[in-house]
This record gives sequence, structure tokens and C-alpha cells, in this order.
Amino acid sequence: MTMLSTRQKFEQALTEAGVTLNGTNPWDIQIKDPRLFRRVALGGFPGFVDAHVDGWWECDAIDALYDRCLRAELPAKLWFNLPTLTGWARQKLFNLQSVRRAFRNASAHYNLGNDLFRAMLDSRLTYSCGYWEGAESLEQAQEAKLELVCRKLGLEPGMRVLDIGSGWGSFVRYAAERYGCEVTGITVSGEQVKYSHEICRGLPVEIRLQDYRDIDEPFDRIVSIGMFEHVGQKNHRAFMRAVHRCLKPDGLCLLHFFATQRSWPNLRDTEAVWVTRNIFPGLVVPTLGQAGAAAEGLMVIEDLHNFGQYYDPTLLAWFENFDRNWPTLREKYGDRFYRMWRHYLLCCAGAFRSRKYQVWQIVLSPKGVVGGYRPVRGRVPLAAKAESGRVQEIAV
Repeated sequence: MTMLSTRQKFEQALTEAGVTLNGTNPWDIQIKDPRLFRRVALGGFPGFVDAHVDGWWECDAIDALYDRCLRAELPAKLWFNLPTLTGWARQKLFNLQSVRRAFRNASAHYNLGNDLFRAMLDSRLTYSCGYWEGAESLEQAQEAKLELVCRKLGLEPGMRVLDIGSGWGSFVRYAAERYGCEVTGITVSGEQVKYSHEICRGLPVEIRLQDYRDIDEPFDRIVSIGMFEHVGQKNHRAFMRAVHRCLKPDGLCLLHFFATQRSWPNLRDTEAVWVTRNIFPGLVVPTLGQAGAAAEGLMVIEDLHNFGQYYDPTLLAWFENFDRNWPTLREKYGDRFYRMWRHYLLCCAGAFRSRKYQVWQIVLSPKGVVGGYRPVRGRVPLAAKAESGRVQEIAV
């Protein structure tokens, strides 16, 4: 294939997505290095993204570019390349999310530095999609999400709760402070453990450096927010078995995760190859069908809630924080890191805007809720504590 034919093919694909080379729209691509087309020919969509990180092309609105490209299935048209084929083969042949690899994968991203995540996230360091129904800020959206999760689980004082993938402790602290629960959080990130210990001091909270496959004790409720994406298709069933093993017969589990439309590994979602290789080692975005199959015969699916449209404003808010605070981070992380994380945050915003990716909250029970489960939807006002210490119910 000649360089000219490569450019023609790529330009045609961009035109179908409403993107013009060296055009005037904010989502148009400005070519800085003509070697870009050969790099696309050899590296496909991941090579295209690498070229942007290296400064070979520019775009004022990465999020808008991705919205158009994913709606037009442009990454799928560039699947025949070494990075995609290699990534597909590795996922098929190996368990890239084994217990040993899980700790290594977490270290590569979540141990980058708490200063980075403090600069980017809300005050609780909640690293998952906010619930923007009625919210006017990232802080409100994340608190509304935590409150939504607690109400879906029907938390009450004294309940023993497990948080699988507890991150920097936002949920465990919220459930302990607002609902009087005894909460255990497990994570495979040492930095998250240290930070969570600090913010949860004096609360009925235990934080452990532990893999979900190694826990076997009873809990009234189990929650996992933004962790199932790191489990991998070879381990989905093991995850559900762990939930089933630890959840009391009358308990509830809430699983919050983002999902794609085609089960990975596949050769069409090539935009995910770059994110997995450069941002989240071991990431395998599941589908709703894979989650359901993993729960088959173990759990009853009580409720499904999709609010994937809210990840777009969440990611944009994270980028605004990251960009505003970059001067305090620049010396430590360097300019190439800025270009890579700018691309990561904005490309993900565009991906969720395109609706190719969704956010699901699934409520599960071991035996089915007697009389049926009552779903929680709509705007979630912040709960107010009554004098008894119990949380007052607020109707939606």
C-alpha cells in the first residue's frame, strides 16, 4: 500500500465521520508531520493516537473528534495492524488480570501519585462516573452518586458492608459517616490503602491490600464501583463467585461499571487498545451481556440502571481540574504526560458522548428480594440524619 493510498483511505474515513484534514472546525485534525499516514498504516488507530501524543497532529476538541469518529466506526476500519492483533492475541492466550498481574496493573496507574488525583478529582477522590441528575458541579454529582448507591443498597446502621475496589475510600467513608455502617474496603493499590487509612481514621472502616479472589467472610451488602472493568473476561465468573460466597442470603450487591457494545477481545474496538496499553494496563471493558453471563445461576438481577450519558460531563470536569492544576504537576510528570492524559480524558469524554460506551449500575441478590426490589431513580437529594442517627428516607 502506497503512502498516497493510505492517506486517501484515511481521509475518506475521516470525511465519513465529518472530520476534515486541516479544516476549520474545532474537531478537525491539523497535520504537523506528514509521516502520520504511514504511522496509521502500520499502527492503525492506536498509532494515530500515539502520533498525537508525539505532536504529529493537533486538534482543538479531542472530545468532539472522538464523538464523530466512534459514531462513524472509524477505529473499526483501522483494525488490521500489529498493536491490535497483538493485544487481541494476548487477551485470548493469557490471563492478564491474574492475582499477581492485578497488583502490577494497579501500581502502573493508581500508584502514579496521589497529588495527580487530588488535582484532578473531587474532594473525596471519587474516580468513577458522577450522577448529574440535578447536580451543578462535580462535587455535587459525585456525592449524589454515593448517595444513590447507598439508597439502592438500603443501607442501615450496623450493617457490615464490603467495597471491592475501594479506591481512595470515598464510598467507605461516606457509608460509615452518613449511614453508620461497618465497612471493609479492599484494593490492590498500596497508595490507595495509605490514603484511605488517613481519611477514615476514627471511623468503623477497615482498609485492606487484598484481591477479591482472596476474601471469604459474610457481609450484609457488597458494592463495587468502577472496578469490574479491571477484572478481565477470564475472571468475570470468579468475581461473581466471590460476591456470592461473601454475601448473606438476604443481602444485596451493587455493581457499577462502564461497558461497551461488543465483547472484548474483538478486533473492532481498537480505540480501547491505546487506553489499555498506555493508561490502564489490564483494562478489559466488559459488556452488559458478559456481566449477566457471569452472574447466571449465582445471582438474581434485581435492577438495571444506565446513566452513561453522565460520564461525558464527569470526564470534562476532570480534565478542567487537571488542566487548571497542571502548573503544580508539570515539573514532576513532564509535558508528554500532559499530552497523553489530555488525550485520555477527552477521548473518553467523546466516547461516552457517542453512546458507544455506557455506565451500568446492577443490583444483585443471591435468592431474589421477597416481594420484589424497589428501584431508585431520579434526582437524589442528599440525605439528612435524624436525631436517632438513622438516615431519613427521601422519596423520589
